[in-house]
Amino acid sequence: MRAVVHDPEAPAGLSLRTVPDPVPRRDQALIEVRAASLNFVDVGFLADRGRPGSVPGMDAAGVVAEAAADGSGPPSGTRVASFGWDAGAWAELRAADTADLAVVPDAVDLGAASALPAAGVTALRALRAIGPVVGRRVLVTGASGGVGRFAVQLAARAGAYVIAAVGGPDRAAGLRELGADEVVTDLRDVTAPVFGVLENVGGALLAEAFGLVEPGGCAQSIGMASREPTTIDFEQERLAGGRKRLEPFNVGREAFGPDLAYLVDLLAQGALDPQIGWRGSWDRAREAAEALLARRVRGKAVLDIGPA
Repeated sequence: MRAVVHDPEAPAGLSLRTVPDPVPRRDQALIEVRAASLNFVDVGFLADRGRPGSVPGMDAAGVVAEAAADGSGPPSGTRVASFGWDAGAWAELRAADTADLAVVPDAVDLGAASALPAAGVTALRALRAIGPVVGRRVLVTGASGGVGRFAVQLAARAGAYVIAAVGGPDRAAGLRELGADEVVTDLRDVTAPVFGVLENVGGALLAEAFGLVEPGGCAQSIGMASREPTTIDFEQERLAGGRKRLEPFNVGREAFGPDLAYLVDLLAQGALDPQIGWRGSWDRAREAAEALLARRVRGKAVLDIGPA
């Protein structure tokens, strides 16, 4: 089969090559991939963590070519969205655990469905981790990215007053339409404490955002798009009084299937927008990766898999 692989010598570290077909385990379905999406983690740490020749990508959508041998999961011919910790999404075929699949209705575009798994489930679980948000103020940093745009929508749907923080005015487009009550480019413009923070940037911004959390509230550190470490003056926090939580968010190893099915259902209802900011053929994977890393993509980047 053909696949996009990690090639340290190529631009963006990616090349389109022929590789062996995956061999599914008994609890895995073999999927004919039609579309795959890019996450920052897929490309941002490729040079450090990627193995040369490996197929990147956690998110893909397509059609079940072979049902799982153990009888779990959907039958052959079923349209599905899939997630995989072992990557392998940017290929004509992928083997995926049936526990991490969700059926996609015929009316839903597979490219849109491919945008959901990692970013959508991360936003959903991080929002749950900060606790009930109905009527409470929630700050989303890095709100223009894939996780951020899902977080804005899901927090608004949960009844929160949503403050979306972005890096500049050009990144703010569409966030109010997604449910943001405020859009800021500087956290100094957040004039009142917040109950929860969904923080996607890291570095100094995480410390600044944590300083805005009210007693009893919580900040979830989801990502590190800045690639910078964070220093927090906890003595200052103690002097400010009140207890609040700062937690390194981890999406967890629980099966993605149920949460992914929930998001697919919202998508089918028109109640969730995948916010695809870049879409093109997989022979443009390098271009997509470079655009994502340069923060030129508002939301998600999607590759259409198949013949050029």
